[in-house]
Amino acid sequence: MDAQAAPLQHDDATRPVLEAQDIARVLTRIAHEIVERAKGADDVVLLGIPTRGVFLARRLAAKLEEITGGKIPVGSLDITMYRDDLRMKPARAIGRTEIPGDDIDGRLVVLVDDVLFSGRTIRAALDALGDLGRPRAVQLAVLVDRGHRELPIRADYVGKNLPTSLRETVKVQLQEEDGRDAVLLGQGLDPAVSRR
Repeated sequence: MDAQAAPLQHDDATRPVLEAQDIARVLTRIAHEIVERAKGADDVVLLGIPTRGVFLARRLAAKLEEITGGKIPVGSLDITMYRDDLRMKPARAIGRTEIPGDDIDGRLVVLVDDVLFSGRTIRAALDALGDLGRPRAVQLAVLVDRGHRELPIRADYVGKNLPTSLRETVKVQLQEEDGRDAVLLGQGLDPAVSRR
């Protein structure tokens, strides 16, 4: 009986703010916004920030391909060695950086991540990107912007603005990693968790 009680307590501590159909809808909207702002998608390259940003980037690429009829390069950008909290957190595995095509020089790179919080993850991504080449421009697409920026970073494309307190957490679940699509808001958790 105790084994069944734990999931119920977890479910009571969180509430969904986006479900699968909401996530699909906002990704379609973001894809249309990218096409409109870029006046097409000919020179667009999507780079997802691991882990869930990579899955979101792939989904966005598929939506862009539906809209434009063209192939959209999509890859991943590992930021592990560029983080400013390496000394404070336990060692973590280095992820994979995959740059599609020849390079990113002269291209419009759209960084894709699941949650924008302090802005430190995106600062690390910009540093990592600078070591790979010189894009024509860099834009940012996020599924959720929860506020509380510590750096002057703003997303160009936002699925949902979700005002939160520092004691709340936002957890994105995606089918590819978690077996379902949802954005969950949790209460009363450590504000130092997942500062990004």
